[in-house]
Amino acid sequence: MPHVGPARQNAGVEFTFEAELWRWPGNAAWHFVSLPIDAADEIEDRYGTSGGFGAVKVDVRIGATEWSTSIFPDSKSGTYVLPVKRQVRDREGIADGDVATVTVSPVTPAT
Repeated sequence: MPHVGPARQNAGVEFTFEAELWRWPGNAAWHFVSLPIDAADEIEDRYGTSGGFGAVKVDVRIGATEWSTSIFPDSKSGTYVLPVKRQVRDREGIADGDVATVTVSPVTPAT
């Protein structure tokens, strides 16, 4: 998917990991994967927080689907969580409880 919005560039660092897709508790239909603690620590150290709510902008790939979004700190788990929208879940045939291979690349504003 092409990026639409302000110019951004990939920071040149990728984190690839396997993670279980989980649904946010309650009535919300939000689904997430949690980043491994070591990746979250490195992202925090290198890129800090670039957006509201402590968010860090990232490019993401699951299977053949790529998109731009943000990861958000989760104080309960001590890591970042990545929202996985329905369009991605449907395209990749993944659901709550499935394990997916995820690649996350922090991005920075273009200079």
